[in-house]
Amino acid sequence: MSSYPPASPGPAAASPVAPGKPARTTRILLADDHALVRRGVRLILDSEPDLQVVAEAGDGAEAVEMARAERPDLAILDIAMPRLTGLQAARELSRIQPELRILMLTMYDNEQYFFEALKAGAAGYVLKSVADRDLVEACRAAMRDEPFLYPGAVTALIRHFLERAREGDDLPARAITEREEEILKLVAEGHSSKEIARLLVISVKTVERHRANLLHKLGLRDRLELTRYAIRAGLIEP
Repeated sequence: MSSYPPASPGPAAASPVAPGKPARTTRILLADDHALVRRGVRLILDSEPDLQVVAEAGDGAEAVEMARAERPDLAILDIAMPRLTGLQAARELSRIQPELRILMLTMYDNEQYFFEALKAGAAGYVLKSVADRDLVEACRAAMRDEPFLYPGAVTALIRHFLERAREGDDLPARAITEREEEILKLVAEGHSSKEIARLLVISVKTVERHRANLLHKLGLRDRLELTRYAIRAGLIEP
């Protein structure tokens, strides 16, 4: 029988992933112009082990800036925000960061917004009224490259497909260009031509030309009517 004491076990090797924790956490950018909404949504997301909000933005333009800086995996965008709407931000993000997944989180149960979100590159459309139920699954679906649509959106999509099959029509063309939409939103928010030129890094003359084109295309007369149109189009809140 050996007189040597039993060898003490060495330190256990550290596990690369803690038990119950996911191998990889989805890094999320959250954009909404209401701080209370952001706080509530963040509580929902950060309580999940595989989801983490790493950046917040109060408008669409800031969302684009934060996405450039933080390089998140997923952006969750409200539709109605100052400077750039969520739809405008989604188009820009899809262009500059095509690998970024995008979800629209909105109060609008609206077919027009839904189809515009899909065209802008969104992987899903979630209503704020049921965010506590649907948002986490929508995030995971987006990261699996799967679409997430609330039941009313699925109905709209099927109805739209059937109408197209019956009539042979495409989605209606946009009434105005993306640049004109940017300028329309800023005009409706009360910015002068000089301020708009500075924000968009274009000349005042170009801004004035776009404003004239907007009035002509939309059959409107002045800033007040442009503002009313922007409200109806969901570019600004009334």
